[in-house]
Amino acid sequence: MSGFQRSDDTPVLITEAEPSYDDQQAARRKKYALMMSLRIPCLVLAVLVYPIWWLSLLIIAVSIPLPWIAVLVANDRPPRKSEHVNRFHRSSRQREVETSEHRIIDGR
Repeated sequence: MSGFQRSDDTPVLITEAEPSYDDQQAARRKKYALMMSLRIPCLVLAVLVYPIWWLSLLIIAVSIPLPWIAVLVANDRPPRKSEHVNRFHRSSRQREVETSEHRIIDGR
C-alpha cells in the first residue's frame, strides 16, 4: 500500500462525459411508458366515478394531454447535471517553485 491515503472513498471523476446515448434513451423510454400507462387507469377511473359527472370529466380532461406530454418528455434530452464531483487538485505547495539558491557543482 502506498503512503498516500484519501480521507473519503469517493471516486475521483476523470471525465466530464455525459451518460451514454443508450442510457439517456432508456431513461426517456421508461418515462414515456410510465406516462402512457397512467392514461388507461385514468379512463377506467372516469368510468367508475361516472355518477359524479363533473369528477369524471375532470379525470378525462387530465388524461387527454398525457400522450402529448409523454412524447415531449421522451424526445427531450435531459439537461446537463450540475453536480459536485470529486476532482483531484494538487496542493499549492506542489506548485511552488523553489526559491532558495542551490550550490552548483561543476564536474571538471
